Amino acid sequence: MTTRPAAGDTFPDIALETPEGGSVKASDFAGRKLVVFFYPKDSTPGCTTENIDFSALQDQFEATGTALLGVSKDSAKRHLNFIAKHDLKAPLATDAEENGLSDALGIWTEKQNYGRTYMGMVRTTYLIGPDGKIARVWDKVKVKDHAQQVLDAAKALR
Repeated sequence: MTTRPAAGDTFPDIALETPEGGSVKASDFAGRKLVVFFYPKDSTPGCTTENIDFSALQDQFEATGTALLGVSKDSAKRHLNFIAKHDLKAPLATDAEENGLSDALGIWTEKQNYGRTYMGMVRTTYLIGPDGKIARVWDKVKVKDHAQQVLDAAKALR
């Protein structure tokens, strides 16, 4: 099992696919704050709520000099449909490759539900400082009020 990076560690600089066919990585945001929120799957209830909540606060995050990036292993096409269906403002990216960013962070892991074992994403959020170091980690996130808590932490981070 991968040791999960913690506050003070440098955030891995691994490229992700954008829905438009480009790529994005943490170093693209050097000099500004970045929130990367990982969620299990587009169009599921908790993930939809989380993405809508972050999108609703997008302008407030921008006002604090903080970029947002939502990440799951869903395909670019699925992301485009998800964005259109819910008018999402927070950018999304795909971490579809093996040995991708979620693997490096140790949050793509074996899970169990109703006796079934499968690989899945642990809902996790990272607040990264302008220096590329992790300022805060929220592990096993509960969606209710989460986006606001992250915004409050981003406001406090200098």
